[in-house]
Amino acid sequence: MQEKSVITRSIEVAGGVHAPGHLGELTQIIDFDLVDAVLEETGTREKRLRLLPSRVVVYFVLALALLDRCSYRATWGKLTAALAGLCLTRPSISSLSRARRRVGVAPLRRLFETLAGAVGLLGQPGVFYRGLRTVAIDGTHLHVPDEEQVTWRYPTRVGDKLEFGYPLLRLLVMIECGTRALLAAAFGPETEGELAYAQRLLGVLDRTMLLLADAGFDAAEFLRDVGATGAQFLVRSSARRCPTIQRRLPDGSYLARIGYGSLPALILVRVIEAQVTVTLADGSLRREQWRLITSLTDHTRYPAHELVDLYHERWQAETTYFSIKATMLDGRVLRSRSIPGIEQEVYALLTAYQALIRAAADATCTQPGLDMDRISFTVLIDAAADTITTASGILPGSSTDLLGTIGHAALADLLPAWRRPRIKARSRKNPTSKYSPNAGQHPATTQTYTFHADITIFEKGLASRSRR
Repeated sequence: MQEKSVITRSIEVAGGVHAPGHLGELTQIIDFDLVDAVLEETGTREKRLRLLPSRVVVYFVLALALLDRCSYRATWGKLTAALAGLCLTRPSISSLSRARRRVGVAPLRRLFETLAGAVGLLGQPGVFYRGLRTVAIDGTHLHVPDEEQVTWRYPTRVGDKLEFGYPLLRLLVMIECGTRALLAAAFGPETEGELAYAQRLLGVLDRTMLLLADAGFDAAEFLRDVGATGAQFLVRSSARRCPTIQRRLPDGSYLARIGYGSLPALILVRVIEAQVTVTLADGSLRREQWRLITSLTDHTRYPAHELVDLYHERWQAETTYFSIKATMLDGRVLRSRSIPGIEQEVYALLTAYQALIRAAADATCTQPGLDMDRISFTVLIDAAADTITTASGILPGSSTDLLGTIGHAALADLLPAWRRPRIKARSRKNPTSKYSPNAGQHPATTQTYTFHADITIFEKGLASRSRR
């Protein structure tokens, strides 16, 4: 007779009809008390006990975000796969859809607002620059279904001759650069510009922060509002701005004032202009002119060359979007086919993402000096999905090991300590892009590169950036 191994374990879940309501080990971050509290606060808790209680529905919606490849029925199957010994209901797809509508948007929005926030600690690599917590703001688009009940708010894109592609939802987030944790988010139709959404995120800024942003956020009114929060800023400026030099500084930067014609009181800023050279592995060169404007006017404490290097941290926002759009959504269209459903789904995506980042931060804290950039988001989401299927770690155990399955998986498969800078190969932003083809502006293959910046002053102004 062949030898056999028998493994037995006990699974602790909520009692009765609440048992399917969990998120595996992430339930320790989004725990029962928290979900019950937001349901109570938003007035969406059931008046009578149902076979699908509101708490279970919230966890189901979050599981849909983590298991985006799964259908409703498959997601419910994973939530209950390890609970075979319990007499649980197997709801129909229509029952799950009605339950989502009953719970609505408010609990998921409040859950995200509760979990959102910085997770980086003082001394953690990449989190602070000279005592200031570096944060970044940027926008992206998500595809929504081309359905009549959706397109009245998210209209189909229109070209010169015809409509094309899926309707777009504009999403803006503010992140902590060192950890890619979400501080705040705003979203809505693409017809409203990025600055309008960005204004809604300024409430999370304070005097301990340094905001990094691209040229789309260099409007004087926006920078004035950023300064009013007490935060500092480092923003790339467009070629349209023509600052007048008031005082040249020894490091090659200069002081100027902005806001002529738009502000009652001008803003004193420091301007850093640099000729940037990117040398690709195949020997080809790309040259760009950069103009950065910052409220950090002390050139001795904040040298120009450091700020040029620091501006690269803005790309952590792009990495955040890659994690959400490519890893979690896998490039797919949002599954919801109603406006409230879309809003609920987006908040669930953001909440699930933030829970994963908090799990990564907990793991990083066990190894002082570990850069959170080395934590693989793919490993995080795969490990979290496994704990949902096995119903592992739903409640804190008595073990002295505080890492758990997700933390151990993340630390066991760290990314390289130094990742070579690479430039991506692409010819379009995506197959249904509204932008013209940009072939020739990017290499045909992914390549490594070196970066060099010469601090200078463009006496004849800044050349316009190519449209891509």
